[in-house]
Order: sequence, then structure tokens, then C-alpha cells
Amino acid sequence: MRPMFFTIPTLMTWTRIVAIPLIIGVFYLPLEPATRNLIATVMFVLFALTDWLDGYLARKLNQVSSFGAFLDPVADKFLVCASLLVLVHLDRTDVFVALIIIGREIAISALREWMAQIGASRSVAVHMIGKVKTTVQMVAIPFLLFDGHLFGLIDTHLWGTGLIWIAAVLTVWSMVYYLQKALPEIRARVK
Repeated sequence: MRPMFFTIPTLMTWTRIVAIPLIIGVFYLPLEPATRNLIATVMFVLFALTDWLDGYLARKLNQVSSFGAFLDPVADKFLVCASLLVLVHLDRTDVFVALIIIGREIAISALREWMAQIGASRSVAVHMIGKVKTTVQMVAIPFLLFDGHLFGLIDTHLWGTGLIWIAAVLTVWSMVYYLQKALPEIRARVK
């Protein structure tokens, strides 16, 4: 991997970090609540889609870099955590859910960093359960940001609430999975 700080994929990753104050700022605009909700939802979805697009472009353009590999999950975590805090502030999700998801992100990030330092990063490589958890979060959050009836049929608050609780369960499950994978290395180092 080459050290490329300002490639198209890396710039797209940066947009997810830049998006955070923009999404938060929407809720301070003197607009109707439904308009603010719609703008924040559209922004979140567009910025979240850059996660898929930047990875695709990095491979397609042969612009994979170690910096991009580092920044990509950081940007995802910032966007999700900031959005959860907004949702807690707006009383659209439970603080307990936010603590589970944010706490897991901190714990697993620290675990991955430590495992990388001891040369055992493969044991905590991204697994399908983590990808499913992320997908469910990325569907739940815009539903909760929208907080209305989509197409007059779908109660996004109800669906978003159910999905964010499912994401919380998947979050705990994925954390247990990664900790079990790391346990042999942890035991070997603690002795």
C-alpha cells in the first residue's frame, strides 16, 4: 500500500468527517422540523454511501493506501457516533443504545490497536457479523433522523427504533466474537 493522503478515495473518506458538523448544524437551522429531518437524512445517506464508493474507487483506481485504510473506519465511527449523539439529544433513541454502540467502537478499536502492536491483528480482522452490524446501524440511523412517515406508509421512528436495538444486540455479539478471537493472544501476553 502506498502512502497517498489526497487521492479521490481518501478525499471521499474525509467528507464523512466533514459531514458531522453539517448534519448537526441542520438541526439548528430556522426551518420546519420535517424539513430539517429530511435534509439531515439525505445528507447522512449520501455521506454514508461514500463508505462503499471510496473503497470501490481505491481498488478500481489502484489508490489503496495505508492512510486510507486507517482513515476509513475512523470516519465511519465518527459519523455513526455523532449521529447517535444527535439522536439521543433529539430524544429519538435511548442513551443506553448509544452507550453500547459507542462503547463497543472504543473497546474494539483499542483491542485492534493493541493486537496490531503485538503482531496479531489478523485475529481481530473484520468479520461478517461486524459488517451486518454496520449495515443495520446505517439503515436505522437515517430512519431515526427522518422521524416521520415515509411514503405515507412506513413509520420510520418505529422501524428505526427496532433496527437500532437490533444493531445494539449485534454490537454486543460482534464485540464478544472479536474478544473470543483475541483471547488466546491476550492469555499468552498476560502470563
